[in-house]
Amino acid sequence: MTALVKKIEKPKKADFRQRAHCNPLADFGKSIPKTPKHVNWADHYPKIFGEEEKYEVKVNTNDHPITYPDSPIDSTRNGIDGSKVAILDIGCGFGGLLMDLSPLFPDKLSLGMEIRNQVSNYVGQRIIALRQEDDKGHNISILRTNVMKTITNYFHKHQLEKMFFCFPDPQFKKRNWRRRIISDQLLSVYAYLLQEGGKIYTITDVGDLHDWMKDCLDRHPLFEPVEGDEHEQDPCLPLIRGSTEEGQKVKNIGRFGHESQVCIYRRLLDPQ
Repeated sequence: MTALVKKIEKPKKADFRQRAHCNPLADFGKSIPKTPKHVNWADHYPKIFGEEEKYEVKVNTNDHPITYPDSPIDSTRNGIDGSKVAILDIGCGFGGLLMDLSPLFPDKLSLGMEIRNQVSNYVGQRIIALRQEDDKGHNISILRTNVMKTITNYFHKHQLEKMFFCFPDPQFKKRNWRRRIISDQLLSVYAYLLQEGGKIYTITDVGDLHDWMKDCLDRHPLFEPVEGDEHEQDPCLPLIRGSTEEGQKVKNIGRFGHESQVCIYRRLLDPQ
């Protein structure tokens, strides 16, 4: 007799809707590690680290909680040695880019960071379903946190290879510009976390925000623009234009003259 295969219940986006934006200056009350040495990445990529439970994702929400120890984790699991997160999608939304990064970079660990609770839960459920049903997605994960306040609690110096900022909140009002995820101050933090030669990707359909991000990157001494053939042939370019929910909306509207604008910048060598 053929064994019955249990059908995996995939999450429905409509069950996880919430407000489009959160205040990034507000305090974030969930669990935060003391330092990157206190993060056990096996909680997010269990199969990669040989854990028996291969599917669970600890998102740092009430539905998928996580706790951090008082003492540092073994170096083979906290990003110092062995497998470590190399690709970061900041404000990952509903996880479309993460899903496409997984097969494009099968030997890299990619992580989405999202501030919204329900959206983070949706991405977590989506990854769990992918792992259970297709035995895929073991190299991607999701973490709920406030990037502007906590990103250096998770990653070591020069750890990251790529950082994505896809359709961030424009924060139109001038008094709210300090909430923008790309700024002169935050770029110095990102430069600290990026490898030399690592890349930052930005995309938006808001012209003023594109100019703001480009100006910040142009005047920062540790970044230079990626242009010409290298820009156009970057394998991540089609993904940031079409993988995210926002990118798909803009692409459809684009038939009537609405376009998105992209920046790719390279992290320069540290000065002597």
